[in-house]
Amino acid sequence: MTTPSVVDPGGRVEPQPETTSATFDDFVAARSRALLRTAYLLTHDHALAEDLLQTALAKAWFSWHRIQGEPEPYVRKILVNTYATWWRRKWNGEQPTERLPESASPEASAEPTDLWTAMERLPRRMRAAIVLRYFEDLTEAQTADALGCSVGTVKSQTSKALAKLRIDPALAVSPSDPTHAPDDGDLR
Repeated sequence: MTTPSVVDPGGRVEPQPETTSATFDDFVAARSRALLRTAYLLTHDHALAEDLLQTALAKAWFSWHRIQGEPEPYVRKILVNTYATWWRRKWNGEQPTERLPESASPEASAEPTDLWTAMERLPRRMRAAIVLRYFEDLTEAQTADALGCSVGTVKSQTSKALAKLRIDPALAVSPSDPTHAPDDGDLR
């Protein structure tokens, strides 16, 4: 009788043929919360994030016996690639109606000023680079590996995304805002 191996906090697993199922279950139990967070940061929707993670884990399970070393970067790459294929689909869940729905309140039409609104305006590739680099705290090399691109592409996508976020109206600070710190041009 063999004992199932345990996944360390870093997610490292060395599956053996007779305990593949047990090590996969251990990995899911140990790392699914962190992977769900990544999925949520990519989709900004709890239900879609759960679906994305479930799909990624199902894909990983089929190739689990081939993974050597740490499986988390492999699963994270599946997660990002699956997310990319989802947004390439033509149908996005919208249903045509005869009338436009009315907004529930006047505040609903007001433009919110938060990071999520600005992040939703970014192209998905840039959003994925920002999420992996700054929310998941991956290195440029790890982010490049997860996105399947070069380190230079990660740097340029991150730079362009940050430039877009700097000028996004959802993050704009008005000069009359009391939390606004004056710069050299504001001194009077």
